[in-house]
Amino acid sequence: MTDLFTPYELKGMRLKNRVVMPPMCQYAVENQDGIPNDWHYVHYVSRAVGGTGLIIVEMTGIHPDGRITNNDTGIWSDNHIESYRKITAGVHANGSKIGIQLGHAGRKAQDAEPPAAPSAIPFDERSKMPAALTAQGIEELIEDFRQAARRAVEAGFDTVEIHGAHGYLIHQFHSPLTNTRNDEYGADLALFGEQVITAVKEELPADMPLLMRVSAKEYVDGGYGTEYALGICRRYKAAGVDMFHVSSGGEGPIGSNGGPNAGSAYQVGLAEYIRSGLQVPVIAVGRLESYQEAQSIVNEEQAELVAIGRGMLSDPYWTLHAQEALGGVHNVPKPYERGIWRRK
Repeated sequence: MTDLFTPYELKGMRLKNRVVMPPMCQYAVENQDGIPNDWHYVHYVSRAVGGTGLIIVEMTGIHPDGRITNNDTGIWSDNHIESYRKITAGVHANGSKIGIQLGHAGRKAQDAEPPAAPSAIPFDERSKMPAALTAQGIEELIEDFRQAARRAVEAGFDTVEIHGAHGYLIHQFHSPLTNTRNDEYGADLALFGEQVITAVKEELPADMPLLMRVSAKEYVDGGYGTEYALGICRRYKAAGVDMFHVSSGGEGPIGSNGGPNAGSAYQVGLAEYIRSGLQVPVIAVGRLESYQEAQSIVNEEQAELVAIGRGMLSDPYWTLHAQEALGGVHNVPKPYERGIWRRK
C-alpha cells in the first residue's frame, strides 16, 4: 500500500516521501530588496534536515509591486539568483527537493502605489484603489513571470509553482467577482493564467514539473464554486500544469484559512474533486497536522502529496516525528539519532 513515506515521481523530480512544506510568507526581508537572508536559509534548510520530501518557497514576487508587502521575497532581478542558489544547495545537501512559488499579489499588494489589478475594484473598504492593467501592462507581467521562471531554473530549483489562488493576481483574473474587463481578458477569464503558464513552461527544462496553486471555491456571496474551478483548471492543465495544489478562499472576508469553522482536512475533498475530475495529480493542504490524517489521505488515494503548513511552522522535524509515530523511521540525520530514532 502507498503511504506517506512512499517515494513519488513527477516527470524528472523524484521525492523521497509524500510530505510537502507549502509556501508560507515569512515577511522577513530586511532591506525591502526582495533578497532572502539567513532567516530564509535556516527556515528552509531546517525543514530539509527534518525530512520533508518537497519544500516550496513562499510566494515570491515577480515584480517589486507584486509582493504582498515590501518585506516579502522577490525574484524580479538576476541579483536575486545567488541567494536562492545557496538555499537550494542547502536543501539538496540534506536530501530534499525544493520549488519556488511565483506570484503577484495584484490588488492585495499593500505597499504598491497603486496596486495593479484586472479591474479597478479594491479588496475592501480599507484597501487602496488598484489601477486596472492596460494591455501593455498585462504583456509586461507575463514576461515578468517568464523571466522569474528562468531565474528559478538558474537558481537550482527542482520545480516551479504558479500562484493562482488566495485572491492574488491570477485568481483576480479568473474570478468573475474581480474581473469586469471589456477586452479579451474579460471575455475569457482563464486567458491571463493560461498565458502565464505558457510563458513559464517555455523556460522550464522538459523534465521539470510545473505546479499551480488554485482556490477551488470562494467563500463569498456570488463567488465561484467547485464546478467553475474545475473548468478553469481544465484550461490550465491543457496549457501545461502537471500538478495542482488545491486550496480555497482568498476573495471576500474569509481568507485562505477557511474561516472560524474550518476543521482539520477541510480542503481534502476539494483536492480529491480536482484530482478525479481532471485525472491529474494533486497536493492536498489545509490543517493537516495529524500524522494519521496525513497518512490516510495518501493511503486512500485522495491526493498524491500532502502539504503540512502550520504543523511545520511549529515543528521543523514534523516528517521525522511522523515517521516515529507511524512506525517507519528511516534516514534520520546521524547527529539526531539519539533523539529521534527510537530503536526497537
